[in-house]
Amino acid sequence: MRTPVARRALFDLGCRLKIATFNINNINKRLPNLLAWLKRSKPDIACLQELKCETNAFPESTLANAGYSAVWEGQKSWNGVAILSRDAPPVVTRRALPGDPDDHQARYIEAAISGILVASIYMPNGNPQPGPKFDYKLSWMARFARHAAALKRQGVPVVFAGDYNVAPTEADIYPTKSWKKDALVQPAPREAFAKLIRNGWIDSIRSTNPDKRIYTFWTYWRDRYEQDHGLRLDHLLLSEQLSRRLLKGGVDRRIRGLENASDHAPVWIELSD
Repeated sequence: MRTPVARRALFDLGCRLKIATFNINNINKRLPNLLAWLKRSKPDIACLQELKCETNAFPESTLANAGYSAVWEGQKSWNGVAILSRDAPPVVTRRALPGDPDDHQARYIEAAISGILVASIYMPNGNPQPGPKFDYKLSWMARFARHAAALKRQGVPVVFAGDYNVAPTEADIYPTKSWKKDALVQPAPREAFAKLIRNGWIDSIRSTNPDKRIYTFWTYWRDRYEQDHGLRLDHLLLSEQLSRRLLKGGVDRRIRGLENASDHAPVWIELSD
């Protein structure tokens, strides 16, 4: 017998879907870029992170005029996550990651849409490390792993899409030693990510591009984008049943090169019927 969450997630299976994740780094500041990308790329579902706006400042009507329903959790000046949908409106199942009722940072939202459960995730950065921010990062990742395991036991088809703030391996960062003390590349978060993969979650971009150096983030400083000195921090993890529908995936890299761009580029996958 399926749980209520599983029943909410399992409607309208069979659609071919394009699902994307994009750390927008201030949705109102980058709104023209976001709208242009949505019009060009036409994702069926788009997960956004780092909205950097309060809940009541989210541009819901503008996105509706562009053809997208939305659910979101905002936070003044920081964090913030959203899920956009072109067709069936998202049905919210969670607005926070379970496991710590005292954690009020807007980093997780989850909704049933088009036959699957979709989560938009903004994991903690963790810098400086060591320290309380790094401890929070590891604690958050442990809570996330427990929630992912619970959904796996329920047999729910899931996409965990977002900015994980982890470059999983040395292939996910340009050859350098300048990041060696950064929280994004430390052994503990890398091991937490690797454990998710060992537990059956599919790294869709690595799966569809096994031998390529692919980056999703380039800092604003020192011409890092122009030199392609990037990191792969944005991931779409799939449950095993959805991985059988995975057709292709990639990064809309050139979006990072536009005027007033986010420091991340959109990442996308396509699922077959």
